[in-house]
Order: sequence, then structure tokens, then C-alpha cells
Amino acid sequence: MTADESPYTVRLASAPEDLTAAQHLRYQVFVEELGGDGPLVDHANRLERDAFDPLFDHLLLVDRRIDPATRTHVIGAYRVLPSDRRAAVGRFYSETEFDLTPLLASGRRLLELGRSCVQADHRGGTSMFLLWNGLAEYVLDRGIEILFGAASFHGTDIATLAQPLSHLYHNHLAPPAMRVRALPPHRQEMNLIPAAGLDRRAAMAATPALIKAYLRLGGFVGDGAWIDRAFNTTDVCLVMDTGQMSARHREFYIRKAGP
Repeated sequence: MTADESPYTVRLASAPEDLTAAQHLRYQVFVEELGGDGPLVDHANRLERDAFDPLFDHLLLVDRRIDPATRTHVIGAYRVLPSDRRAAVGRFYSETEFDLTPLLASGRRLLELGRSCVQADHRGGTSMFLLWNGLAEYVLDRGIEILFGAASFHGTDIATLAQPLSHLYHNHLAPPAMRVRALPPHRQEMNLIPAAGLDRRAAMAATPALIKAYLRLGGFVGDGAWIDRAFNTTDVCLVMDTGQMSARHREFYIRKAGP
């Protein structure tokens, strides 16, 4: 099947119904599946939304066979903000959870990623690959050098997350120049189990697929997790330097720049 024949397309939200559909998808994933909530969540209309939504770009995976009026044409989504728009917005979303000073002081072009989700019936197929390809184009078009954003473990029971958090701390901690830090009062130390006591198989099994995907691309995590009880998650900050990817993973991005 060629790109023209595919029922799916990746594009930025361009109309109010696009954003509404993305918020509806987020409600299904973050509220109904994961038990999250927030002050602007619209339970009556099943929309997960916040004050940042009108200010960010929304990268969408759209099923063109579905009428946008149904609010179900968006089957995957990313919310993104490049650093050249941070001043107009006021701050990055994740600055409430993490001290981003090392990234902000770097002078490099940053892109914050968040609210990544895929509709349940489309997981495990090509959906995330298509979204990543769309993200690659966005990154290349804007000369982005560092990707970052909060990524979540479901739940806030630290005892059950000790293995994966400790594994991340011992094996994937960001270098000092990129090492953002989780902020008090909801900061949670990640060095919970000594390296010698880790069960790698159990740690990886308990790590969400999205976090593992970033790690495979050469990503790191910041120092400390952040407990988000309102959203029922434990968040880590993922950081990835696009210039430091392995040759194999850099090809994933560079090939998108071709004709």
C-alpha cells in the first residue's frame, strides 16, 4: 500500500474538531484507562484538556475514513512545543515537575513532548511508527537538537516501581549537561535498589513501551521521579540529544530529509 492509499495520515491539528478529537482520545487513555483527572477535565463531554492546549502544537495520527464530526478520527496524538515559543507560552509544561535549568542554559533548540497516546485498538501495529515519522519531520523542519518531556508509569505505589525506577537510575541517567531534576515536594528518589540487586527482566517488563522506545533511540532520564497523584502517575523526564543518536537510529531521522 502506498502512502496515498493508506487511510492514515500524520499532520498537525488545523481545526477545532482536530483538537477536540485529540482531547477525546486523551480522555479515553489518561482518564478512563489510567484513572487520571485535572481541574479542566470535562467529564460530561469526555475531554482531557488543560490550559496549555491552545498554546501547543498537536501532532495527530488521523484515520481519513472517519468523519471528523464524530470526534474519533484522531487515533494517535503528541503535544509538542519548540523552545522558540516558550517565552510566549510562559514556560514548558514539565517545568512544574522538573528543574530544566541544564537544558534551558544549553542554548540549543529544544522540543518538549507530552500527552503521547494511541487509541487502544491501534496499539501494537504501525501507529507509533507513523507518529514517530511525523515527529521526525517536525524535528528536522525546525532544527531541533534536544527532545524532552515527562513520561509516565501508571500508579503512584513506589514499592511496585522500585525495580524499573532503579534500573533507569543505574543504567540510563542523563549526563550532567542534560540532567534535569525532579522538584520537591513531589520528588521521588529513583535509587531504591542497589545495582547488584536489580532484576533486569522484571525492571524492563514493568517499564512502559514508550519509555523503552526512547531508551532504544539513545534517550536518558533525569534525576528523580515526580509523583502526580491527580493524574495517578509517577513521571520521569526523558531527554534525547538528536545529535548523539547511534548511526542506526540517526538514519531514522536523516532519511526523512531526503526527497
